[in-house]
Amino acid sequence: MIRVTRLNGEHFALNADLIERVEAHPDTVAFLVDGTKYVVKETVDEVLTEIREYRAGILATSYEMDRGEYRPQAPAADATGVSSVVPFPSREER
Repeated sequence: MIRVTRLNGEHFALNADLIERVEAHPDTVAFLVDGTKYVVKETVDEVLTEIREYRAGILATSYEMDRGEYRPQAPAADATGVSSVVPFPSREER
């Protein structure tokens, strides 16, 4: 999800995987694959940067998890102290 701002100043999150295209008319409009349109304050370049950073973050986390280096920013543990992050099998187990 990326964070964007409506023209009235309201912030909301938009699923970056559902964005088909982003255009400037002169306002920035994000078109989703289902035909929904959102007019946002951010420029086309800012929306594209948010999408790029969102996807890069997913790839970086995946890489860290694969190497066993992933450390959640805020550890999520249940009452037993067990982390909610499911570990990946080691390379030998694959």
